[in-house]
Amino acid sequence: MHRLAVAKVILTSRAHPSAEEVWISVKAKYPAISRATVYNTLDLFAEKGLLRRHILRQGTSVYDPAIQPHHHLVEEETGHVYDIPWNAVRLPERIELSDFEVTEFHLVIKGKKKRGG
Repeated sequence: MHRLAVAKVILTSRAHPSAEEVWISVKAKYPAISRATVYNTLDLFAEKGLLRRHILRQGTSVYDPAIQPHHHLVEEETGHVYDIPWNAVRLPERIELSDFEVTEFHLVIKGKKKRGG
């Protein structure tokens, strides 16, 4: 029951919530749910490929239900995270580093909304 509640919150989210934000949301409906249950469930979902875990906001892990390749834009003033389609940014298909085998990459862009006028 609790895993389903966590799944419902994260998989229907259009945001990139932290585990704490998911816990607060689930706790509103299931007051007895523990933080550990939510954190462990999110870790399990990430391990199984149902969502992705990223560190995008001040060192905090956030969870992303969009598992297709895409980039992120973090709005500096609010911390809001936007998905940017993979093809919206020109990047090489492969990145080669002499001391590493790169297995995956995505771009994190930080910016501020333009003011009108």
